[in-house]
Amino acid sequence: MKEASTESELDWVLVLAPFRKDADYIAAFLREQKIAVKYRTADEDLSHHLSHSPGVIVITHEALSPPVVSKIGGHLATQPDWSEVPILVLLERSAPFARIRSQLERSWPGARLLFHMRPIAQLELVNSIQTNLLVRLRQKQVRDAFEREVELRLELNHRIKNILASVTSIFQMTRRGASTIEGLAIDFTGRLHALANVHTAVFEAGGEGVVLSSVVDLTVSPYNSVGLSRIDVHGPPVEVSRNSATTIVLCLHELITNAIKYGALSVDSGRVDIVWTISKDLTPIFALSWAERGGPEVVEPTRQGYGTRYVRSALASLFGSKPDIVFDSKGFRCSVTGPLSQLRLN
Repeated sequence: MKEASTESELDWVLVLAPFRKDADYIAAFLREQKIAVKYRTADEDLSHHLSHSPGVIVITHEALSPPVVSKIGGHLATQPDWSEVPILVLLERSAPFARIRSQLERSWPGARLLFHMRPIAQLELVNSIQTNLLVRLRQKQVRDAFEREVELRLELNHRIKNILASVTSIFQMTRRGASTIEGLAIDFTGRLHALANVHTAVFEAGGEGVVLSSVVDLTVSPYNSVGLSRIDVHGPPVEVSRNSATTIVLCLHELITNAIKYGALSVDSGRVDIVWTISKDLTPIFALSWAERGGPEVVEPTRQGYGTRYVRSALASLFGSKPDIVFDSKGFRCSVTGPLSQLRLN
């Protein structure tokens, strides 16, 4: 067996023509048209060549032996529903055309059979092969589109399940910390808005990764107005996974909510700094900090609320280390560090 250039799936021709140098002749003028071609002689393994998915099979009358017909039939039987293999059969004019066609239709029900009488003009054969290679390309495109649709449906189903699980978890934890129906509704709505902000940013980013500053800006923007920034955000550009962004934003939302109720954002003079840095180590370390200033004197609570419990648990799970939470009298602080890779894998 001889071959032209390296072929890709379905874009090359397998020629089965054992006698009279037909294979050399056909291969030569196909190569002139830049069509990749392989041809087989009688002593070679046909099954091996078929396993590499030829786009078109060209077979002469002399090659239609029972073993060859059987092997091609076996190959066709393994084809998926979208695949209809074009097989060009070159017959002698004296051949019993009706009988051969009937036998091949029974043996190769999954094929697109085309019959040509020899001698055949080069242009006619090349046009037929090129047309059927194009048919195979369209079949492949339909297959790829179908597989992508299935993949998207599975991904959508997975994401919906994750979102519903997040909503359920947020509701249950909010319910446990609520003392009134009105308070439950307000806190739960706010947390859903924070979750929606993350998914909006991820959608606009067009992928699984998202630029951290984009989701943080969405989260803090309602608390900043033109000419007055209650919350200052600083950090280098960094892309994190969707799950990491979701966790960080939900934690920031809890910290903002707490600051509005009891901390720096409860008074006009109060401010918050959100800062992240990335070390230049061989294994970069990501550090995130929240620091309040200018607010009322901080008193450490006697009971740990939902927000603090969530922030501790969520950040520890994300970063692989416990956050440092400090109820300093001059301002509440929260900081956490961990490998940057951790935020991209989650």
